[in-house]
Amino acid sequence: MNKTRFRLLVFFMSLSLLGIILVQLYWVNSSLKNNEDQFKYHIQQVLGRVAVQLEQREAEEFYKMYQKFADSTGRNPHRDDLIVMYKSRQTGADSRHIIYSDQVTRDFDDVIFDKDAVEAYVKRKAAKADQPKGKPEREPGDDERVFTFKMEGYIKDFREYNAPEKWLSTAALKDIISRELIQSGVNTSFEFAVFDDGIPTKINSGNLGYERQMNDHTVFENNDGYTRYRLFMSFPQKGEYLVSSILGITSLSIVFTLIIIIAYVSAINQLIKQKNISEIKTDFINNMTHEFKTPIATINLALDSIKNPKIFDDKARVQYYLQMIKEENKRMHSQVENVLQISKLDKKELDIIKEAADVNDILENAVEHVHLLVEARQGTLTTHFEAQRTTALLNDVHFTNVIVNILDNAIKYSPDVPVIDIHTENVKDFILIKIKDHGLGMTKPVQKRIFEKFYREHTGDRHDVKGHGLGLAYVKRIIDDHNCHIYVESERGKGSTFIIKMPLIN
Repeated sequence: MNKTRFRLLVFFMSLSLLGIILVQLYWVNSSLKNNEDQFKYHIQQVLGRVAVQLEQREAEEFYKMYQKFADSTGRNPHRDDLIVMYKSRQTGADSRHIIYSDQVTRDFDDVIFDKDAVEAYVKRKAAKADQPKGKPEREPGDDERVFTFKMEGYIKDFREYNAPEKWLSTAALKDIISRELIQSGVNTSFEFAVFDDGIPTKINSGNLGYERQMNDHTVFENNDGYTRYRLFMSFPQKGEYLVSSILGITSLSIVFTLIIIIAYVSAINQLIKQKNISEIKTDFINNMTHEFKTPIATINLALDSIKNPKIFDDKARVQYYLQMIKEENKRMHSQVENVLQISKLDKKELDIIKEAADVNDILENAVEHVHLLVEARQGTLTTHFEAQRTTALLNDVHFTNVIVNILDNAIKYSPDVPVIDIHTENVKDFILIKIKDHGLGMTKPVQKRIFEKFYREHTGDRHDVKGHGLGLAYVKRIIDDHNCHIYVESERGKGSTFIIKMPLIN
């Protein structure tokens, strides 16, 4: 996959994911708005039903006083009888003056109330309040119309002289509102208050503050629609309630969106890894081809030279070329062996037997392996063995290869004369092995990847640094198998230090 196609693929996948997230956010926002509209609608219905119940209670309170007068006097009261009765129950501060003409009073004298008639009046009023807008009203009969007119007159008198605080308690109103809210499926805390001409009455929950989104409804309306009273309600936890109503489906949406995001990130990560692996493998094949090309060419030249009649009879020259063929063949075998060892490590088929050994002996052995390479470049390799306890459980062959690989890298990546120091020291129950060089050094990104299989740092125009990116991968696998840890400290242009932390045998 070329870079342009890869970038387009990532772009469209990212765009699709962003679209899914935006659609989910739009859906959540729309659901909240719809729930808020439904909430407002339900609350207005609740307030309407509460207003009807309050008027029903008011009518019942009126009938109690009406019946009380009838029981105490033995006759049905006239309208002015009730007004006198109301006035007698008032204090001076609460007194109100209503003046009716004699004709109006006499018009109401012939009405007789009973409980059934009052209840029927309240039901008709409730039915009228619940009737959908636009639907034609039922035409009442003449008797019903007259009774309703006179009943509303009596209720108006009662309302003028008996404020709601006298017959309605806060607890009673709270109970009515709670029942209506539960019936409408609204289960959240609320505050309420009845206002008289904009002034709060004693009928309130005590915590109703000024809020821009308070719900209100008129109560105790006269037949002409006028009233001084309004019932206000607020919901302090309205936001939490609306969110909780869609929490279940929203949580599922979030979970599925997160799964998609994780899958997307994983897919992109895998694509990038595959792309990098493809590039690394291409480099590996190129490096391996180069590694084999040189020895093969050398072997061919040596064989051609041996076949030369002038050299064929010269035993010393023939021996020299045969030794060269042997060394080059050994070199190719070593490359193949490295690849096979890494493969066996990946499949966990490499049998590594560990025994107690002296770490200093292993280090000395490794130094002997690279001693000629250092001398050939006129470099120095100095050991500083300061550790007092040096016995560890290890495989001497593989651990020697680990140290040789690190030293070989230190030599290869030293552009000038290689200067290498090996330090050992004890830290608690561990031995630290530090291999320091003064070579090219590495950047932070390179340090994170040097132990990856097939990875090699690009060295620009330098072609004298050979390898195939398996040496340090092999080092890491062997170190892990020995329950050790390996770190690298490096700075570009100032060399590198490889640190191996190895547990000791107590």
